[in-house]
Amino acid sequence: MVWDNERRSKRERMDAGKRYANGKVVSTPEIVPFLEEVIRPGDRVVLEGCNQKQAAFLAGALAQVDPGKVHNLNMIIPSISRDEHLDLFEKGIAEELNFAFAGVQSLRLAQMLADEKLRIGAIHTYLELYGRLYVDLTPHICLIAADRADKDGNLYTGYNTEETPMLTEAAAFKNGIVIAQVNDIVNSKDLPRVDIPGGWVDYVVKASEPYPMEPLFTRDPAKIQDAHILMGMMVIKGIYAKHQVKSLNHGIGYNGAAIELLLPTFGNFLGLKGQICTHWVLNPHPTLIPAIEDGWVKQVCAFGGELGMDRYTAARPDIFFTGPDGALRSNRAVAQIAGLYGMDLFLGGTLQMDYAGNSSTVTNGRLSGYGGAPNMGNSTGGRRHSTKAWGDMGAPVAGSLASGRKLVVQMMKSRSKFGPGFVPVLDAVDIGKKAGMAGAPVMVYGEDVTHVVTEQGIAYLYQAQNAEERARLLGAVAQGTPIGDLVSEAEIKAMRKAGQVAYPQDLAISPEAANKDLLAAKSLEEISKISGGLYQVPARFQKKPE
Repeated sequence: MVWDNERRSKRERMDAGKRYANGKVVSTPEIVPFLEEVIRPGDRVVLEGCNQKQAAFLAGALAQVDPGKVHNLNMIIPSISRDEHLDLFEKGIAEELNFAFAGVQSLRLAQMLADEKLRIGAIHTYLELYGRLYVDLTPHICLIAADRADKDGNLYTGYNTEETPMLTEAAAFKNGIVIAQVNDIVNSKDLPRVDIPGGWVDYVVKASEPYPMEPLFTRDPAKIQDAHILMGMMVIKGIYAKHQVKSLNHGIGYNGAAIELLLPTFGNFLGLKGQICTHWVLNPHPTLIPAIEDGWVKQVCAFGGELGMDRYTAARPDIFFTGPDGALRSNRAVAQIAGLYGMDLFLGGTLQMDYAGNSSTVTNGRLSGYGGAPNMGNSTGGRRHSTKAWGDMGAPVAGSLASGRKLVVQMMKSRSKFGPGFVPVLDAVDIGKKAGMAGAPVMVYGEDVTHVVTEQGIAYLYQAQNAEERARLLGAVAQGTPIGDLVSEAEIKAMRKAGQVAYPQDLAISPEAANKDLLAAKSLEEISKISGGLYQVPARFQKKPE
């Protein structure tokens, strides 16, 4: 029996492609024919596309290969963020897609799925997708991005390491071919540090231009609404202070940004500094800068970088994980593990929630995926250390020996321009059926949600005994919508008295006081000033000169 078929296949591919390479360095103009030589029909191909960093040059090159030579690929793309990612399917180069998040491509992806132009293997969480790289989605080809490389393949990923090590190792140690696009090829002595050893990397190619980076987690304080501020005040006093939440993650959005900017003002007014929000698992949000500068934050474990934050993170090594070169060392897989096991609370927004508390960002016409929210937003049964916040939630099942569970906070306006936020059945249920998925693409399950916050108040769902009671608690904070009709005024009064629901007045919060005057910064320019000029406002957010 032959036991090294994969190794032999790798040798054959590399022999076929060597005419386009000088050692490990592939000629930039010849990247397309090179890919045609090393990739085989039906291959599993990882294409690095995470929240901020994109292997855009390699994505563009792959989209230019001859479909007669390279076809039926199973593309593994953590975050579908570029046109080229879906062009692969339009051109017949790829047929199956496994991903975690779609973002700006969510509308096109939904349409292509409806038109049967691609097949979705599964929508994953980030950690789930990374895990499958080592089980049943192990890649034949791994296309990644780095800042710099030497001719031996040693990579410096610097401020934007993100998911690169996790993707690379799965291919490197299972006879896959690892190809890295880099911004520059330098002498070994000019690498500030080695983030990926050359032994893991088969080829490097200098990209025609630096890889793009998007300010995905940047939120302009000027766009924060009074409703966000009111909900943020309720979260700080009615959840964070109540349960003494010290370790946490904020998902993307204005809700989290408002809370971060309220800590140095409203939080200080309540005397909470040092008692809550000290340890974060978080991309380096610019809106966290005022709280950091005011002494609220002790440590941040970053999933990835954020455009404009590189100088600031390098100047705050007591707060961020940094290398000897000073640059941030982010790691998406490690941060996902930290979010799963090491922190007490996840807070995120959602587009839609059903009456049982299930939520999803997969809605009609939009296939956004999950990203890391399901990792952050569930209470893993594997955790064994305890904190007050964890213990306050009680055992997840009556009679269980478990000491508590994670706080999972979902924030949503009770009504938006699209209608009520709470619906009897999620759009995701029907979408999942039509797409042939085994289960509905739910982002966070209702059983895991401990708190729901709307502009009307807080529903303490962890106190509910069943789905019917959860629905009534949700109805209490969504009055004026159909779910609000499920609960009477007398029942709401009883819920408030029992501490199952809290309205602003129950927390001694005045809605009239919830305005931008409470924010520690009202613009990104003001945040830059608070940082001492270290934070550089991304071009797309800069004010145009009058």
